[in-house]
Amino acid sequence: MISAALVAPPAFAATVHQSAPSSASSSAHKLTHSRRRSSRRVRGQQAIQSDRVTEIQQALIREHYLSGEASGKWDSTTQAAMQKYQSDNGWQTKLFPDSRAIKRLGLGPDYSSAINAKSGNFAPPPSAASIPSSQAAGFAQSSGVHQ
Repeated sequence: MISAALVAPPAFAATVHQSAPSSASSSAHKLTHSRRRSSRRVRGQQAIQSDRVTEIQQALIREHYLSGEASGKWDSTTQAAMQKYQSDNGWQTKLFPDSRAIKRLGLGPDYSSAINAKSGNFAPPPSAASIPSSQAAGFAQSSGVHQ
């Protein structure tokens, strides 16, 4: 009886039939798959332009992490200086500069030519003395600050 139970298929099992792929469709699949693999797009920045490297080197020289003249080549000395700078600031030390390091070195984005940079309203807020006393008292009361 035990042997009959082991030989008979369970009642709840489903049978799945798959047709064997023909040699034409199988080779077409392999060809398509291999094309995909060989034509992968390389993503991300692969190298730093020499004028940008010169800017980074000049900033590292200014910050006393690099000595000598800026060469414009991302060499091992420049990489070591950047890694040391990033490490000293508590940031990661990968081979390419961290955006925080670039900004801290003064080489971040320049927004001076942005659409509203010149015509925008960048006026400082009004002084606290210009706020009516009843309004200031209401702010103080709602914030829990006692005067």
